[in-house]
Amino acid sequence: MKKSIIIALLLFGVFVQAQDKKWTLLECVNYALENNISIQQSELDVDLAGIDKNQAVFNFLPNLNSNASFNINTGANINPATNQFENSTFRSANGGVSSGINIFSGLSNWKTLQRAKINQIASEYRLDKMKDDISLFVANSFLQILANREQLKVLRAQNEVTKENLKNTQDLVDAGVLPQGDLLELKATDATQAQQIIAAENALFISKFGLAQTLQLKDYQNFDISDEDYGLVPATILERSASEIAEKAKEEINDVKIAKANYELAEKDLELARTDYFPTLSGFIGYNTRWASSQINPFTGEDIPFVEQLYLFDGTSVGLQLNVPIFNRFNVRNNVKRSKVQVERLKYQLEQAELDLESTVYQAYNDAKNSKKTYEAALQTEEARRLAFEYAKERYDVGLSNAFDFNQSRTAYENAQSDVVRTKYDYIFRLKILEFYFGLPITDLN
Repeated sequence: MKKSIIIALLLFGVFVQAQDKKWTLLECVNYALENNISIQQSELDVDLAGIDKNQAVFNFLPNLNSNASFNINTGANINPATNQFENSTFRSANGGVSSGINIFSGLSNWKTLQRAKINQIASEYRLDKMKDDISLFVANSFLQILANREQLKVLRAQNEVTKENLKNTQDLVDAGVLPQGDLLELKATDATQAQQIIAAENALFISKFGLAQTLQLKDYQNFDISDEDYGLVPATILERSASEIAEKAKEEINDVKIAKANYELAEKDLELARTDYFPTLSGFIGYNTRWASSQINPFTGEDIPFVEQLYLFDGTSVGLQLNVPIFNRFNVRNNVKRSKVQVERLKYQLEQAELDLESTVYQAYNDAKNSKKTYEAALQTEEARRLAFEYAKERYDVGLSNAFDFNQSRTAYENAQSDVVRTKYDYIFRLKILEFYFGLPITDLN
């Protein structure tokens, strides 16, 4: 009984701990990298590329094969042991082993190995790009949750102020200081804010739900992120020039690496296509033996035993085989032409990838600088709206303004607060993108 109680308490403790789990950005990113289905599929592609590279190495080895056959012949047939026609029923068997090796084929095996190595590197680049994309998506989703959560706090704080004003206004209306219309105006504002809070709660849940799905978590209802209040990340990345960040991005971002690897693969495919112009030389060695049931020793008149036949009728073969391409309906030439076209196409794609990356970095740099200015302007606007709201509140409290003007001032202040939240997290994400292009981790928000 005591054991059952202890186990139940332990399970309950684990359950409560799971319910209270608050995910940090680093935990979210690491979990996504370990469990995301797209990443797992890319890892399988890397494994296949490794298998292809190993096979390219094994292609340098000679092959080894064996063969065997057993036959029952009736009527007039050639006895495989004597090579004579026999009009009788007899059994026969053949067996052998052979090995062959590629001596020269235009260095195709070597070039195939080089291509397999490049393809393995390219698959690793694609895996890294998938991880980068997932990390950026998780970071954006995480910041969206933070923004939605902070926006909800702002709305709730605003509604608390409204309820306090509503209480004060009710007292003033009861005392005959303010008209009933002011009270109704505040009640309408309170109802509107309640709707906004519901919408903000829904937006917060949807953003949490989306991140939980990305992490492949099943318990959407209880998923939550850390309660830590994040401030602005350092903007030291903006101290660097856009050209410096762009040059660094060419070394760090996998889009250009993938395009370069694809171009190198096309060059190897061209080299492989040209190997078909060369003659091929291969060597072979084989051993064969045979047996027949009706094999008679001409000296004794007795059947030759099975094992003795194997020694009597065995043989070996050693040789070289040379194949020289003379005319193949221009297949090789056209394959080479196709490969040349593909090389040119991927060369342009590489150049375009570098141009696109440079353009993207410059755009991200300008976005980060502009988002900083927008955030700073939003802070100034919020401060000005706060002072205007406090002034309007003072006038309203002494009866020098009506509820409509007071609500207009408050609405402007509330919108300014919302803009601060929105521009703050937009600025943070723009900075993180710029740091990502410079090769810095995106998991640090402190």
